[in-house]
Parts: sequence; structure tokens; C-alpha cells
Amino acid sequence: MDYKDFEDIESQESQHIGFDFKGFLFKALNLWRLVLLCIGVALIIAYFINVRKQNIYRLDSLITVENDQNPFFTSTTSISFNWGGVSGKVGSIITEVKTRTHNELVVDSLEYYKQYLEEGKYYLLDIYKDAPFIVETDKSKPQVLGKPIGIKIIDNNTYELFYEFEVEKVLCQFYDSKKKISVPVKQGKFSESFKFGETVNLPFFNGVVDLRPRANIPIGKSYFVRYLNFDAVVNNYKNNIKIEPSSKQASSVLKLSLIGKNKSKIVDYLNATSAILSRTELQRKNLYATNTIKFIDSSLGAVNTDLKAVTDEMNEFTKANKVFNVEASAAQLSDQLKDYDQEKLKVQSKLNYLNSLESYLRTKNDYSQIAAPSSVGIEEVNILSSVSKIIALSVERRNLEYSTKEGSILFDELDRRIDTEKSVLLEAIDVTKQTISIQLGTINRKIANLESDLIGLPKDQQEYLQIQRKLDLSREAFDIYQAKRGEAAIVKAANVSDITVIDEAKDIGNAPIGPKKSLNYMMALMTGFFAPMFLIFIIYLLDSTIHGSDEITKISKIPILGLIGKYRYKNNLVAYEKPKSAVAESFRAIRSSLQFIFKNNPSSTKANTLMITSSVSGEGKTFTSINIATVYAISGKKTILLGLDLRKPKIFGDFNITNEKGVVNYLIGDSSFDEIITNTHIENLDLITSGPVPPNPSELLMGNKLRQLMEELKQQYDIIILDTPPLGLVTDALELTQYADATIFMVRLDYTKKGMLQLVNAKYRTGELKNISFVLNFYRHKNNNNYGYGYGYGYGYGYGYGVYGSAYHEKDNQSLFKKVKNFFKRS
Repeated sequence: MDYKDFEDIESQESQHIGFDFKGFLFKALNLWRLVLLCIGVALIIAYFINVRKQNIYRLDSLITVENDQNPFFTSTTSISFNWGGVSGKVGSIITEVKTRTHNELVVDSLEYYKQYLEEGKYYLLDIYKDAPFIVETDKSKPQVLGKPIGIKIIDNNTYELFYEFEVEKVLCQFYDSKKKISVPVKQGKFSESFKFGETVNLPFFNGVVDLRPRANIPIGKSYFVRYLNFDAVVNNYKNNIKIEPSSKQASSVLKLSLIGKNKSKIVDYLNATSAILSRTELQRKNLYATNTIKFIDSSLGAVNTDLKAVTDEMNEFTKANKVFNVEASAAQLSDQLKDYDQEKLKVQSKLNYLNSLESYLRTKNDYSQIAAPSSVGIEEVNILSSVSKIIALSVERRNLEYSTKEGSILFDELDRRIDTEKSVLLEAIDVTKQTISIQLGTINRKIANLESDLIGLPKDQQEYLQIQRKLDLSREAFDIYQAKRGEAAIVKAANVSDITVIDEAKDIGNAPIGPKKSLNYMMALMTGFFAPMFLIFIIYLLDSTIHGSDEITKISKIPILGLIGKYRYKNNLVAYEKPKSAVAESFRAIRSSLQFIFKNNPSSTKANTLMITSSVSGEGKTFTSINIATVYAISGKKTILLGLDLRKPKIFGDFNITNEKGVVNYLIGDSSFDEIITNTHIENLDLITSGPVPPNPSELLMGNKLRQLMEELKQQYDIIILDTPPLGLVTDALELTQYADATIFMVRLDYTKKGMLQLVNAKYRTGELKNISFVLNFYRHKNNNNYGYGYGYGYGYGYGYGVYGSAYHEKDNQSLFKKVKNFFKRS
């Protein structure tokens, strides 16, 4: 065989060695009980998970965001300043619902940091308003966090409050300031009775427990109250509440939704959210009017003070002077001065407002407190529009602070827009102030001209007219501010929130959305199936042992001579003591198959020599040697069994003989040929044991004495069986192949490694091993290419034939129940 042929054979073998999907499939089928067990365990786990989990519900409500505005002073402005249309409001509302500030208001209003609980089968149930009592919490005093406080109803008037302290300090929280402190307590169980309605002041609990009106009082039953970390509760609702447009066609209609374990709590939270949103939005919408009223009230106070002072001055003057009539011409001039004074008052109010607004813009950062310019009669469109935009942007930035981290690019964008609008407003203020200053100068000149005409009047008349002018001017100013304030108050009172509830949250028997019990069972089914399948796959992938005859045919070109089933017996003499057993029939089949080999490879003498070896110890080499020798002897062939495993002798024990003299004694010249041969109790079967273990077994087997022994044996016997050392461990067996006409290599299924056959393949290809065949030991017959179910024994694989049937088995007297039971055991 040349090198090219050797490479071809190697490539063919490598093609045969790969992942055997069919083998893996039947391996998995063979372990169906494991898969079924894993599926059962997974389903049981899923069941206990399902029954221990509380139902989860989702409820929702619908609100709409309108853009209603009320005119204030003029048609060009509004107390509810422009937010950028409905879309701008929708975005602001969506942002606000997810802010911590909003959710703090809702949680605080509903006191959701407090839970009413009762003992359930697997956990404490949140019964919310179904508790027969209500706890009025003293928010200014500490309440213990985390662990439930027990409340046992003793009678209609008394209850027992109990708590188990595991440590000497507990964490408590003040729900007014949200501050947390550690409170020292006495370790152990606390228990004390109180009256319903009685104020309880304890280091860890402060409040009043009172019965609900018309509640059913379960005497002797225990309930629990648990206080939670306020910030954690807020954060939980903040993350769970959802708000989004209900549809693309109605972007101003928003759907609020929330999931939880108690439907009543979900309903109250959603409705409280809508109510607080509506209230907050109305406050924001009234912000412009509120600031305007504050500005008017401050101005009105000053005017009222001036009016009172001038009135007192007039009263004092009239008391000190006689009543007289002013000349008609002087009265006419006085009326003209009054008109100019009133006009000057209005213009001066505008100028004062603009100066105040300019100072406010240059010194303040929060522009949400600006009063309406129309409160002093300013109707310039640029100023009205800019003030409205700046207030809107300022409020938007303040709301963004609750949901966005400082330093975000969103703040930079808003600040840029505010600065731009502020610059525009400051320019408009400068222009307007210049115009107003011109108007004020013109009015002052007219007033000066009229006052010069009054110089000719008597002094007392001039003084009277001056006081009268101041009194009229103060009254006019007071009336103007009073009217403006009344208008602002009316508009504020007439405002309605832009948020309207379309469909409030309500429990209408909503089915739970979780836990997904069917999904849990499906996941359990998949996990229970794929987990063992993956494990089987890994084991199969890492498994290097031989499990079936088809694996051998893929790995090696060496034929399989026969199959030997697993058989439990007290010794190795199965073929002699149980001649009707399936195993004995297997050895007779191997004997028949060997005849074809011996016929095709005739010996030079009348004797045929059979060598039996294996890769490692424990593969059934000695067992096979004894039984093949036995079936040959029973058939009338004069047979001798030669024990050449000098390192680990075995064959003598089954024949009840000693190992004092054997092959070793002959090879070292200590015993003659006749002295080492032992006749056994089996007719035609003689035995030569290995003898004492020598220090140099390989050298003894390589000497001429062994050749002489073999020649003498061939002269006297028909069949010579050589029980040799394992081929995979020592080289002794290779030295003995020269004496063998045929060689059997034992392969024990589920034991022999695939890699061991590579050595045999290499020796077979190079010609060092000739006429070699495999015999499979511990064979378990399986359907579907050795991957099925059931036991049986066969033979004649390659050279012979197979035999199965009741003719070779003991009579089966088992009951149907035992047959079914054994079937499941075998599978």
C-alpha cells in the first residue's frame, strides 16, 4: 500500500467521523424518561409560581387637552397665555405626568405610602378600602418603614397593636417633611391594646385607628398596616404610569394607564392624577391673571393711601376756610387740568410699569411672575406677545427641571429662546418708553400753560383748586385700578382648566393581564424539554465511548464478527452451564463465523489458532476466551485455552485450579510441556494458565520457547485459544499475532473509547494485524440502527447471520403487569 492509498483511506475515515444527528436523536429518545421528568418538574414549578403570584391589572382613563382662552383687557392678550397651541400643551402635560413633583402630589393626597394588608394563603394581600378600619396618620411624627404593624380586632371598641422587633433600631419616616430617622426600640415582641378612635403615640407608630362607618367587624381577625418609603413609592408610580395620545387622529386626547395588583388603588390613582393635572393646569392658566392682580393690589394700596391723605387735606381746608364759589372761568380751567392730569396718570403708569418690567428682566431669572402689560393700558402688540412668550417659556423650563437633569441640552435650547425673546422685549420697551416720554412731555407743557392762567386767582382759590385736582386725580386712579382688578378677578374666576376628563378610570370587571399563566406553562414546557435536550447534546458531544455497531462501521473498516449480550451469572462458564441461554448461542454463532475465516486462511497444521485481545482491561476478553473455547470443546474439537496475559492472569479462577504453574514456568525452563497442561471438567478442553507474574513478560513472549510451545500445541490440539494482554496498553499482543490464524478484538459497548479503535485501524492498514474482527460485548439490541428500545442478542454480523426468537430463551411466565413494568425499566 503506497502513501497515496493511505491518504485516501484516512480521508474516507475522516468523512465518516462527524456529528451523528440520527444517533443523537435516538439517544434522546432512549432518555425519554429524563426529558419527561424535567418537563414535569418545570410544569410543577410553573404551577407554584402561578398560584403564588398575585393578579396584575391594567386600567386606563381618557383626558382631553383644549386651548380655551379668555380675553383680558383687550382682544390681543389673554390671562391664559399662549403655550404654542394644543400640541405644545399636550407635550407639557405628558412631561408633567412623568415628573416626580406631580406624582408626589398624587401619592401624598391618596396616602399611598400606607398599605392595609391581610394574611393570604401565600402572601399578604393589599385590601386597601376593604379594611374594616382606617388609620389617620400623624404626618408630623415618625412611622416605622417596611415591616407590617399588626392590628387584631378584639371587640367593637378595642384592638391589639403588635409588632416584632428583630433589632434595637428601626428606620422611621416623617411624612410631612419626608425626613427619615433611626428610632431606638426594645428588641422582641411588642403588644398593647388600644381603643378605636384613641390617639396612639409610640416611638414607631403615631396616629389614630378608627372603624370605618358601617363596616363589618370581624372579631378576632388580624390585619396589618405597612408604611413604605415615600420616595420609593413615588418613584414606582412615576415609572409605571403611562400617558400617550389615544390615536394619531386625536392627538389632543390622552390615555392614562397604570398597572397594579389592586384595581381600586389603580382607579383612585388615575382619577387623582387627572384631578391634580386639571387643578395644576388651571393654576398655571391663571398665573397671568394672578400676577396681574398682585401688581394691581400693590398699586392700589399706594393710590388708596394718597386718596386718603388728599381727602384729609380737603377736609381740613374746608374747615379752615369759608365755602365760596369759584369763578366760572377758573372752574373751566380746573376741569381741563383734571383731564390732563388723568391722561398724565395713565401715561405715567405705563412708564412706571415699563421701568419696573425692564428692571425685573435685567435682575431676575424667573420670569413667570410678570404682570399683564394691559393692566396699565399698554396695548403694544410686540410687548404683549413677548411677555406672554417669556412667561410660557419660563414655566416650561420650570416644569422641565422636575424631569430632566440640570445641564441637559434641553435647558440650553430653552434658555436661548428666552434670551432671544427677552432681547426683543427690551428693545420694544425702549421704543415704547421713548414714545411715552414724548407724550408725557407734551402733557406736562399743557398742564404748565393752564396752571399759569390760574396765577391771577386769589390764593385761597388756587389752593382749593390744587387740592381738588389732587383729590379728583386720586379718585380717578383708585377707580381705574379697582375696575382693572375687578376685570382680572372676573376673568380668573371664569377660567376653566384646559384638561377635561372624557372617560374616568373605573373598575368594570377588567380581567387580569398577568401573570401570564399560559405563557409560564409554555416557558416551563420549553425549558423542561430543551434543558435536558441541551444536556443530552453536550453529553453526547463529549461522549467518546462506543454505543452501537453502526458507530464502529463509521470508524473502522474491520468487520464485526459477532455480538455478545450482557448476561448476569455467577462465573464465566455461561456456555457450559447455561447452554440454552442467548449468550451461549451468541458464542456458537461466533464459532460458526470463525469457520469462514479459518477456511479462507487455512493453517499449515491441523490446528487453528485464535487470538483474543482488546484495547484495555475490562472489555470481556477473558470471558470471551473461556466461552469460545468451551463451545469448541463441546462441539468435539480438542481445544486448549492458553493464558498469555502474564501481567494480570485470570482464567484459572473459573475452573477452580491454581496458578502455581503455567506458561511462565515453561518459558523459563522450570516446567515441562506436560506439567503445565491442566485438564478441565469440560470434555475436550484443556487449560494452560499464565503462572506466576514475571518481571519481564515481553521478553519471555518474544523468546523461542513460546514458538516451541505453540508448535507442540498445534500437533496435539484442533483449536488453540490465546487469551492475550490488552492491545492498547502493552505491546505483548502484537508479538503474539504471528501465531494467530485469526484475531478477535473485543469492543465493550458503553465502555470502549472510539480513540482506541484508531490504533487498531492503523495496525490493520499497515498489515501488522491480519484476519482481525470485532466482537461486541455488552450488546443491547435496539431498533432503528441500534438506537431504540428492548433487549436481545444477535450474532453473525459480517460473516454470519442473526438469530432472534423464543427458541433460544427460557420460557417467559411473567404477568402482563411485570412485562409493562420491565419495559419501562429497560427504556
